[in-house]
Amino acid sequence: MTACPHAGIDPFAARVHGPDEPGAPHAALRAAGPVVEVAAPAGGHALVVTRADLAREVWNHPDLVKDPAWAPASWDRTTGVVEPTAAEAPSLSTLDGPAHLALRRAHAPMFAPRRIRELAAGIEATVRELLAGAGPGEVVDLVPTVTVPFPATVLLDLVGAPRSCLATIVEACAGMQAGDPAAFGSFFAVAGAAVGEGDGIAAELAGRLDGADPVYQVFSVLFVGQLTTQPLLGLVLARALAAPGLAADDVVEQVLREHPPAPFGLWRFAVRDTSVGGVAVAAGTPVLVDLVSAQQDTEVTLAFGGGPHVCIGAHLARLELAAAVRVLRAEYPDARLAVDHDALVARRRAGTDGSRLDELPVVLVPAG
Repeated sequence: MTACPHAGIDPFAARVHGPDEPGAPHAALRAAGPVVEVAAPAGGHALVVTRADLAREVWNHPDLVKDPAWAPASWDRTTGVVEPTAAEAPSLSTLDGPAHLALRRAHAPMFAPRRIRELAAGIEATVRELLAGAGPGEVVDLVPTVTVPFPATVLLDLVGAPRSCLATIVEACAGMQAGDPAAFGSFFAVAGAAVGEGDGIAAELAGRLDGADPVYQVFSVLFVGQLTTQPLLGLVLARALAAPGLAADDVVEQVLREHPPAPFGLWRFAVRDTSVGGVAVAAGTPVLVDLVSAQQDTEVTLAFGGGPHVCIGAHLARLELAAAVRVLRAEYPDARLAVDHDALVARRRAGTDGSRLDELPVVLVPAG
C-alpha cells in the first residue's frame, strides 16, 4: 500500500471568491496527490480522491457505501451533513445495492430523458414569466427574482404541488441549510400535500414504491433539486451574459465543470478495511470525490457523480439551466450585467455545498 499525504488546508472552509476564480482548495488537494487525507468537518479524518479514474473506483467500490449508519459514531449529523440512515429513511442517496436499485427503478420513469424533454415548453414558460415580472428595462437582481424561485417552481409543477407552496419551500430550504429544525416540517407538509392531492410524479411515484415512504421521497426530490439547481443558475446566467457567443448548452457544461453543485459529491463510508488507488482505507473511514479536480482528467462532465448513484435528476437540471439561458437571450437580447463579471461575488458555505452568487444585477432590455 502507498502512503497517503495529509492536506495542509481545510477544503471545507467557507470561501468568498470571484465567479471565474480558480478553486484554490481543489488545486491544493490535487497537487497533494491522488488520495489525500483531510480533517473531516464533523471531526476525525476523511480521504479525498482527486483523479477521474479513482472517482470511478470510489463510485463503484463494493466496500464504500452511502448509508450513514456506517459514519463514524462520533460524528454530529448536522455538522457532518449526514442524512438519516437507510433504516430510518430509505432514499436514493442512502440505500445501496439491490434496495437502491429497486428504489431507483421506481423513480426512473419520471426522470427519463424523453419525459424530461416533454417538460421543456412549460419550463421555458416559467422562465419567461419570472423574467417578465423582474422589471424589464431596470437594474434587477436576478437572484431573488429568478434563480431562487425558478427551480422551486419547476419542482412544484413536477411533483404536482400547487405553486402557492413556492414561498414555503424556498424558505424551508434556506432554513434547513441554516440548521432550523422547523424547516423540515414545512418541507414535509408540501411533500405530503403533493402525495395526497397532486397529479404529478408524487402520486405516480407513490404507486411504485415497495415500503419506502412516498412523502420522504418527494421531500428528497424537492430539497435536492432546489439545493443544487438554485446556486448553479446564478453562475450560469452570469456566464451567459459575460460570454454571449457561447451556446447555451456549452455555458451549462462549462459552469458544471468549474462549479459542481456538490463539489465533493456525497459522503461514502468504508464498511470494512479496504483500499482505493492502492491506499489503505480503514473500516469506518469517510471518503469523498473532489469533482473539480477529477474533471481535469476527462472531457466528460462529472458534476452529477457516477456509478449506481449517478444523479437521477441530471437531465432535468441541464434542461432547466439551458432553458433559462435561451429564454433570457431570446426575450432580452440586449440584457447585460450591471457590473463587471469579475466584480460578482460567489460564496461557498462551510461544508460540502457548492458556490452561489450573492446577487446578480442585470439590466433587462426587452426585444424590439
